[in-house]
Amino acid sequence: MKIVALLAVVGSAAAFAPAQQSRVDTAVSGKFDGELGAQAPLGFFDPLGLLASESQEVFDRLRETEIKHGRISMLAVTGYLTTASGIRFPGAEDIPDGFASFPALAATDDGRNVLAQMVAFLAVAEIANRDASWLDNVAEFPGDYRNGALDFGWDKLSDDDKMKKRAIELNNGRAAQMGKMVAFLAVAEIANRDASWLDNVAEFPGDYRNGALDFGWDKLSDDDKMKKRAIELNNGRAAQMGILGLMVHEQLGVSILPGGVLPGQ
Repeated sequence: MKIVALLAVVGSAAAFAPAQQSRVDTAVSGKFDGELGAQAPLGFFDPLGLLASESQEVFDRLRETEIKHGRISMLAVTGYLTTASGIRFPGAEDIPDGFASFPALAATDDGRNVLAQMVAFLAVAEIANRDASWLDNVAEFPGDYRNGALDFGWDKLSDDDKMKKRAIELNNGRAAQMGKMVAFLAVAEIANRDASWLDNVAEFPGDYRNGALDFGWDKLSDDDKMKKRAIELNNGRAAQMGILGLMVHEQLGVSILPGGVLPGQ
């Protein structure tokens, strides 16, 4: 997990590189090499071959999805850092940050009202942030949700300035998505360990319940506990070997999947 987090941090740094629209040799090359976001060091990066058909419709859909997820992640990272720094709305001073905030909110009537408002806001945001095809308006680019109503001076910008601002949003969104993933990994790394500072003794190596989680474990017999631990251990070994095998065969160009399929092809 630490290695994954490190790779994510390194990868996110590339998102802040200046947008270069020149052709870059990558594992995938073709129609979309000159598109916004195809920049050094990866160029047009499509390791899963999602755009092998070179369909403009598919590209626009994926680009819209990337921009949308980037916008959500930028808000998420901002919110995560804000609450982690101790900033709270009045009346919410005792609500913890991170995932622990959800059970804390669900424990009170006021908290449940806040959760309901969050769900309502997300529903409205999902409805509003899309191209309103029923209006007499044509989106300028994938992710353009102004729908003829919002502008903020956009139409006064030159084409070069528009491309620069779109590149900034795209790259900041990519960085935010990577940053949010790193934050989740960091929380998981912190949470998944024996909390030695608590008055709790782990039952076995890898027991990270820390007196809080159970899911019926304590009701199982000793034999059933051993069976479940053996299943988890063996599944983990199989998963590690399976992932390693796929990576090795991909590098060798020899498929072990049905139909001779290789990742990225």
